[in-house]
Order: sequence, then C-alpha cells, then structure tokens
Amino acid sequence: MAQQHREQWGTRAGFLFAAIGSAIGLGNIWRFPYIAYDNGGGAFLLPYLIALLTAGIPLLILEYTIGHRFRGSPPMAFHRMSRPATVIGWWQVAVCFVIATYYAVIVAWAVRFAGFSIGQQWGDEPGVFFEESFLQATRADGGISAYVPGILWPLLAVWVIVLAVLAFGVRRGIEWANKIFIPLLVVLFGILVVRALTLDGAAQGLDAFFSPDWSAITSGGVWVAAYGQIFFSLSVGFGIMITYASYLRRRADLTGTAMVAGFANSSFEILAGIGVFATLGFMAVSTGVPIADAELEGVGLAFVAFPTIISEIPVGAALFGLLFFVSLVVAGLSSLISIVQVVVAAVQDRTGLARVPAVCIVGGAIAAVSLALYPTDGGLAILDTADHFINFYGVALAGLVIVVVVAWVLRGLRRMQEHANATSAVPLGWWWRVTLGVITPLLLGWMMWDSLRGEFSEPYGGYPLGLLLIGGVGVAAGAVIVGAVLALIPWRRQATDSPEFGETTQDEGTR
Repeated sequence: MAQQHREQWGTRAGFLFAAIGSAIGLGNIWRFPYIAYDNGGGAFLLPYLIALLTAGIPLLILEYTIGHRFRGSPPMAFHRMSRPATVIGWWQVAVCFVIATYYAVIVAWAVRFAGFSIGQQWGDEPGVFFEESFLQATRADGGISAYVPGILWPLLAVWVIVLAVLAFGVRRGIEWANKIFIPLLVVLFGILVVRALTLDGAAQGLDAFFSPDWSAITSGGVWVAAYGQIFFSLSVGFGIMITYASYLRRRADLTGTAMVAGFANSSFEILAGIGVFATLGFMAVSTGVPIADAELEGVGLAFVAFPTIISEIPVGAALFGLLFFVSLVVAGLSSLISIVQVVVAAVQDRTGLARVPAVCIVGGAIAAVSLALYPTDGGLAILDTADHFINFYGVALAGLVIVVVVAWVLRGLRRMQEHANATSAVPLGWWWRVTLGVITPLLLGWMMWDSLRGEFSEPYGGYPLGLLLIGGVGVAAGAVIVGAVLALIPWRRQATDSPEFGETTQDEGTR
C-alpha cells in the first residue's frame, strides 16, 4: 500500500488557532465560573495557576511531543512508541467517538436557543420550557419512545457543517475555520462581557466570584478541583493534541506553542467567569434570588438560568441572548471539529483512505449514532450519563495511563524532553520530568479514587441502575474493550517517516 503524504498546517498561527479552538469549548463558559466560585472564589486562582504550570502545560507539551515525534494519530503514534501501547491510542479514539455523538447535540440546542432569544420564546418558566416543551425529556430511564424534530434538524445541520470543514482538510478546512471561529468568539464574548458589566448588580456578582476565601485552599478537595478543571479544559487525554501536532512541520516550537495555548485558554476562562457572574449579579438584584441559589453550571446555567436573566434585561435582551448562544455555538463547533478529527485521522492512518472517503464513512457513522440517540425523549438522560462516565473513566483515566506508561513503564520522558528541546525555543528542564513523573500521576490517581468513592456512595444523578450500567459504566468500559480489540489487528502498513522510540534525536535528524 502506498505511503500517503501527511497533511501539514499552513502556518504556526493556524496550528495555534486550532489548538486554542479545541481547548476553548463549552466547559470554559459553563464549568470554570462555578468551579472557581465553589472552591474559594478569588483564592481558587492560586491553585488553578499552580495546576496550569505543574500539570496542564507539561501534559500539553507531552502530547505535542508525542504527536510531533511519531507523526501520527494516537493509535499510530503509540504503535510507533511501543506496540503494546497501541491500545491506548485506540482507547482515545473510542472515547472521542462517544463524546462527539453527544457534544454535537448541545451545539444544536444552542443553535435553537439563539433563535428563541430573539423573542424570549421560553416564556416565564425557562426550566419547564427547556425540559418539557423543547427537549420533551419524559424518559428518565434513557429509553426512546419518540423523536423530537425540533432538535433533529439543527443537529443534522451541525453535522453537515462539521463534516464539510473536515472534508476540506487540515489546512483549508480546520485551519481556516479556526482562524474565523476564534477571533469571532473573542469579539462576541467580549461584547457580551462589556454589556454584562453595565448591568445593575454586576459588581455584586463580581464580588461573589472574586472574593477570596483563603481558608479554602487548605482543603485537598479544592486542589483536586483545580487540577481537574485544568485537565478537562485543555483537551488533554483525548488524543486531540497528539493528532494536531502530527501535522506540524519538522521544525516547530512545541514548548512555546503549548504555553501560548495554555495561557490563552485560561485567560478565556477568567473572561467567561467575569461575564457569567456579572450577569448572575444582575439576576440577584432583579429577581431577589441569591447567586448561591441559582443554576450555576452546565446545562442548567446555559439553558435555564441565562434565559431567565435575558428575560429580565430591560434593553437589548435579544442581542444579549444572541451573543451568548452564538458564542456557545462557535466554541462548541471548534471543539467538536477537533474531536471528530481524531477518529478520522486514526482511520486514515490505519486504512490508507483518502480524507474525503474517511470523513464520509467515519463522520457519517458518528453522526448516525448521534442522530439516532439524542434528539429523543430519552436523549437528555443518555447524554448526562454517558458524559459523566466517559469524562472521568475515559478521558481522565486515559490521561493517567499515558503519563504512567511514558514516564514509568517505557521510561521515555528524557527522550521526549530531548525531542522537544531540539525543536523548541523554550528548553525543558528537570522540572518537566518531575511534574509529569510524580505530581501529575499522583493528582490524577487521587481524582480517580475520589470519583470512584462517590460512585459507590450513591447512584449518579438518581438515574435507574440499568441506565448507569449500560449508558455509563458500559460505555466507559466498552471504549477500553474496543481499543483493546482494535489494537490486536495487525498493521498492514508500517510507518517509515518517523523514528522508533529507542532511537535518539540525532538518529531522527539523519532521516
């Protein structure tokens, strides 16, 4: 089988925009503000910054280096690193497949709510409107007895856009889309934040967000929350950064790019916190509902609390709603594209398929599952269960396994450091090996243990045991099994344009 030429980014800025676009997603807007507020307010920024420097950026550099050195999607990159490690790569691909199926439907909800915001069609009870009129979520057991056309069509449109961008390739599709999405997102959300700061009660909201509770940082739970937020918001553990870095040119500033992407992501999170809490402060003043009693995160914040607030804004409510929900759409699309690209790249590497057929087959399969499960009366329960288990026991656990395998099983951190230093402007030192070899495994291991204890104490979300076993545990375990089975299939084509793990950086330079 002929060796295909690997696509490349057109410019370093193009890669940077794509990496930032992947990192800045829905969680930046609806998760970080609540996590900060609930874990010490302004004082949370100290453990958050330490987590960024000791885990987030080091992990980002590691994934960039794996992708750049082994020049492949996660299965190919880990196969070249060590054949038994191939299962990690396919595991990440399976996780991305699952996440892409439900991530798209949240973007579709935001598309519809952008339209609803023009006339505040959610009425006086946005919570009832969201669950009963819009989602028609009558099956808490995850069963499916009816489809919801109002979600089906926007979801189909989301998939058409995502697959069209991917079909155009890395340079003309993903790179150009992110060069439009990221500046647009910053402008839209910047206008929203300025408007939020001019609302009555904005100062009260910012006071709630930034007032430091220094006693909180002595709690171990606050530090786990900080490391968890950094881990989930930087898109590490999905294989996305391994895939994106595989399209970089030989000479690429890996460490400098990782630092820019990491700090850009965190800056947007703080901007989101300012916008969200300034708006919640207005809600507290106008409705008399204390900030602590409001829906502060996730689906409830975006599709219940914000519509409630938008209805109370005296001037420019429709524009405020449009800015918020279009920002969600743009942030969601840039992340969704990166998640699907992991699966497309893996199939291309494995089969030698050209891009367009790979996008049609792989993207079509993901879209078909997404369209079959989520625009239904049981879609919300399926989504919530799958998201909870695949995030903790898919993304986070895969990240922990990668660090342990590279640092302790293969003892490869020094060789990865040499590769990064050979192409980067900012050299890595011993601190990078210590953070990845000691701090990150300990913190991720503690997160896993803490989460498992919670699972055994009470059923997640109060859902039926059958749904948790099939839609939660079954999906997370299924991703591991699928990864293991796919790793058993022998590769027909062996890569020849990348060094094996045992070779040195000098060997690589002679190729």
